[in-house]
Amino acid sequence: MMKKKSVPASKPFLILFLCQIISALDVPLDSKLLEELSQPPTITHQSPKDYIVDPRENIVIQCEAKGKPPPSFSWTRNGTHFDIDKDEQVTMKPNSGTLVINIMNGGKAEAYEGVYQCTARNERGAAISNNIVIRPSRSPLWTKEKLEPNQVREGDSLVLHCRPPVGLPPPIIFWMDNAFQRLPQSERVSQGLNGDLYFSNVQPEDTREDYICYARFNHTQTIQQKQPISVKVFSTKPVTERQPVLLTPTGSTSTKVELRGNVLLLECIAAGLPTPVIRWIKEGGELPANRTFFENFKKTLKIIDVSEADSGNYKCIARNTLGSVHHVISVTVKAAPYWITAPRNLVLSPGEDGTLICRANGNPKPSISWLANGVPIAIAPEDPSRKVDGDTIIFSHVQERSSAVYQCNASNEYGYLLANAFVNVLAEPPRILTPANKLYQVIADSPALLDCAYFGSPKPEIEWFKGVKGSILRGNEYVFHDNGTLEIPVAQKDSSGTYTCVARNELGKIQNEVHLEIKDPTMIIKQPEYKVVQRYGQVSFECIIKHDSTLLPTVIWLKDNHELPDDERFLVGKDNLTIMNVTDKDDGTYTCIVNTTLDSVSASAVLTVVAAPPTPAIIYARPNPPFDLELTGQLERSIELSWIPGDENNSPITHFIIEYEDGLHEPGVWHYQTEVPGTQTTVQLKLSPYVNYSFRVIAVNQIGRSQPSEPSEQYLTKSASPDENPANVQGIGSEPDNLVITWESLKGFQSNGPGLQYKVSWRQKDVDDEWTSVIVANVSKYIVSGTPTFVPYEIKVQALNDLGYAPEPSEVIGHSGEDLPMVAPGNVQVHVINSTLAKVHWDPVPLKTVRGHLQGYKVYYWKVQSLSRRSRRHVEKKILTFRGNKTFGMLPGLEPYSSYKLNVRVVNGKGEGPASPDKVFKTPEGVPSSPSFLKITNPTLDSLTLEWGSPTHPNGVLTSYILKFQPINNTHELGPLVEIRIPANESSLILKNLNYSTRYKFYFNAQTSVGSGSQITEEAVTIMDEAMASRQVDIATQGWFIGLMCAVALLILILLIVCFIRRNKGGKYPVKEKEDAHADPEIQPMKEDDGTFGEYSDAEDHKPLKKGSRTPSDRTVKKEDSDDSLVDYGEGVNGQFNEDGSFIGQYSGKKEKEPAEGNESSEAPSPVNAMNSFV
Repeated sequence: MMKKKSVPASKPFLILFLCQIISALDVPLDSKLLEELSQPPTITHQSPKDYIVDPRENIVIQCEAKGKPPPSFSWTRNGTHFDIDKDEQVTMKPNSGTLVINIMNGGKAEAYEGVYQCTARNERGAAISNNIVIRPSRSPLWTKEKLEPNQVREGDSLVLHCRPPVGLPPPIIFWMDNAFQRLPQSERVSQGLNGDLYFSNVQPEDTREDYICYARFNHTQTIQQKQPISVKVFSTKPVTERQPVLLTPTGSTSTKVELRGNVLLLECIAAGLPTPVIRWIKEGGELPANRTFFENFKKTLKIIDVSEADSGNYKCIARNTLGSVHHVISVTVKAAPYWITAPRNLVLSPGEDGTLICRANGNPKPSISWLANGVPIAIAPEDPSRKVDGDTIIFSHVQERSSAVYQCNASNEYGYLLANAFVNVLAEPPRILTPANKLYQVIADSPALLDCAYFGSPKPEIEWFKGVKGSILRGNEYVFHDNGTLEIPVAQKDSSGTYTCVARNELGKIQNEVHLEIKDPTMIIKQPEYKVVQRYGQVSFECIIKHDSTLLPTVIWLKDNHELPDDERFLVGKDNLTIMNVTDKDDGTYTCIVNTTLDSVSASAVLTVVAAPPTPAIIYARPNPPFDLELTGQLERSIELSWIPGDENNSPITHFIIEYEDGLHEPGVWHYQTEVPGTQTTVQLKLSPYVNYSFRVIAVNQIGRSQPSEPSEQYLTKSASPDENPANVQGIGSEPDNLVITWESLKGFQSNGPGLQYKVSWRQKDVDDEWTSVIVANVSKYIVSGTPTFVPYEIKVQALNDLGYAPEPSEVIGHSGEDLPMVAPGNVQVHVINSTLAKVHWDPVPLKTVRGHLQGYKVYYWKVQSLSRRSRRHVEKKILTFRGNKTFGMLPGLEPYSSYKLNVRVVNGKGEGPASPDKVFKTPEGVPSSPSFLKITNPTLDSLTLEWGSPTHPNGVLTSYILKFQPINNTHELGPLVEIRIPANESSLILKNLNYSTRYKFYFNAQTSVGSGSQITEEAVTIMDEAMASRQVDIATQGWFIGLMCAVALLILILLIVCFIRRNKGGKYPVKEKEDAHADPEIQPMKEDDGTFGEYSDAEDHKPLKKGSRTPSDRTVKKEDSDDSLVDYGEGVNGQFNEDGSFIGQYSGKKEKEPAEGNESSEAPSPVNAMNSFV
């Protein structure tokens, strides 16, 4: 054979093509060839190494293999032979090694846990699968635990632990509230990788009782719920800011090991106030670009597809305005084994040499071991042609008995790789895989590639000849490739002809002929030229081509290398492109591309649009209607229509609309037929049989449409059998014993002739039955009676008229009528998940008993009674619908500690089937609601009486009430908290030994065995000392005091009169300076700004009052109605009087309000209030 010539670098597509052919020789891909050649087994499909199965479904362990002859299959389990014939629950699929373990019919998935391995064997060797570890998924319930409420000071950090049950695979964790709404997360509040909920600092809005951690187990499609966690945030003023402290991880350093190719997740969550911001760096390097992502508000660093280069120290820094803290995570990337060179199948001839190479890498370095036909090579049968050298097996002078399947196992502590590679020793005469007499067509002066794909063992030699009696091809004008392809680098017209490929080896010879045709190249002989056109003008580009007569060209026009705009102004002709009414946006480059099946050419030109010179105002109007319509070339199914356009009225006609009237079926009604460009005045129209046509034409320009032209003469087409059948054929039963067949009737012109009728045919599907037919007219429905209930029917409707039938119609599938389902779902089971949620299971009903389209199942459930009250109420049934063949569902919104009933019914298109027997279930206790009311009455010096109502929803058996109370001082700060447990049967309590004239805040809630319910709060005040109150009353009634107040008022009045007179005279007022020099503490002028006395005014009067609850004990006075008690102003009734009755303390200038009803006090009006009243 001639020496192969190098392939030019300018032909990358040729190299790719040849590589695909060469690689196919290693393992022949020709299907016919593969059927004839012996081949050792090859595993084509297997289950994953770590196979987690659903314990409720059948276990399918896949093992598929190919080979010649077809392989047989066997299995091992935990290293020993697995005899599937002895286990009635295990079957193997026909012509396959796939195992099916029947769990749904009595088997238990746990009994089939283990390590499985499949062996596929034929006379040429044995291939083995990976070790497949079968483990059933697990979704255990949450362990019961008593969760104490979390009471946290505002600004402190908090961690709510999830601690989900250990499942297989691990569950997905998320936090929600009682309303199944995800809890909002932020830089301050977020979920960690371990599922815990972290608060960098708590705020008052974090107070809630329904922090619920959910664990979703995807394999079993179940969700487990932890008991709600209660958080109460109490405020302290001021809130202390704190510098960052790491909540996780702890300490200053930690380590992390991750495997190559996995996702590396590093996490840092910090506490602090203000909320810290997290930043990540890699010490001594940069974070990898394009593989680094930040999640969870930058608290999680995510690096995908990690490699050994990603090992190193990663530092997270948490910072706020008070400081920072950091943590260093030392990351080590290890690697399970991965292939460098996986062993490849060998196809050898007797006497040839070859090698199997198995090279893998990992961290630590994997060890390599070989097996032959699934047996360690050290104990496998001897083969003198085989020599093992570490990761290589060397074969020398192989024989047919050397055929085998070899397994390479590369393993380290993080995993293993197992690869099968066969050595197939074949002695085969040459075969040519290229089809005989294949035709190649090539453009002149282009390379020609003639295929001669072959196979043989030993490898055949290839020779090429031209012509029937031609000599062997040699010389530099040809290139001979190893895969048998002949290349003619520059094909000329004289290269056309027949070429013969000959393949021969020591076992035989074969030849094949192919044909080569050389075509003339496609050329553009007149290219588009540069054009300048005025705006609103018209322009044309020419593109005239020359091509080989045997090739069919297609011409495409582009604007700026994109498709032409979808605009009617662009008209593409055979050799040109015309643009009507040119606008500025039509500027650009226009390209003409000519394609054939063998080549493509193009040419471009630029269009420049310029402004048109100014012209006098033009009146634009709709065009005048076309006239002189003429029909010519009358045929049975077509006719030519021509017309003369009317005046354009200064706006070019863009297109014409052709309409027709059917005088036979719909006289007076005009229908749209077609439209043509405005440059065209004739059109060939397609016609339908049995229609009396008239035509009219409407011209359209940018202003609008013209009036229709006068109608053309009439033309009646001949009748014919129908061309089409009715559409939208359906078969749906309206009753259990009928089938209603409906269709859309043909329109008049679709009938093609007189006597339109319909042939309706039906027969029961999947039953050896003949078609039943009936012919009807003037209807679009036919009812078949006496049918079985809900069975499929094949239906067809064919149109016919007096001249014959339409083409054979397609068949549709319909169903006879549905009936109500016959049976109720069985084996209804209820699993109560918690006090408000239950899961119901049922067995599906047999499909035959559904008697219709299965739409789903309905679960009816209702509350029978509350277990805590034993009182029945109006039964309100609730319904949940589960679509499809679902066999379980969740019942949300249940009331705790109640008795419920439910039943299940199957639903089809007709309605509901019978109900299953009522299933009774009970919900466990829950926490109670708050007491219905808390009222505080009968205040005395040292006691208060509390009365309350039991919770509206006890949700269980009440065990006790919890009363907590604490005093509130005059700055609304809380004192020590006292807690009292009260028996559940009590409804009132007298609290004694309280401080007099003191405000108390009460917190009251009920308890069941599950826990405490929500609390209700109230405030109340004990009354003041009676003796002190009497002294206050006495001073207000003393004569000397009243006289003093009158004198002061009179003096002030005189001063005001004098001041008024002096001012009216325009003089100065010297008294002010004297009074400032000799101030009398008893007599001071009033301030002009607010009318209060200077000495007695209190700066505190102008400050806003602290907000707080001041609700009276009997809840009868609104909050805003009692803002002015002395207690609220800071001193209250604790102010003292001297022996002479003078008041010690701060006077208030505020107006006294009436005492609150139900919380009366013996306070006397203060002297200042009395003075203000007098003035």
